[in-house]
Amino acid sequence: MSEAPHWFKSSYSSFEDACVEVAFGVPAGVMVRDTQNRSAVVLAVGSREWSALVTSAARV
Repeated sequence: MSEAPHWFKSSYSSFEDACVEVAFGVPAGVMVRDTQNRSAVVLAVGSREWSALVTSAARV
């Protein structure tokens, strides 16, 4: 049986939970979910795709 993902959100997030949470080190690479609706769909992306997204967002 595999371990449950360890979810966390950025320290830059507001205290109102208006953000997303991520889990690293899962078979898919990275999992992303909505903090306000944790039981909704979880987006799974590869590590390379996640890195490209974060790099692109940092340039904005």
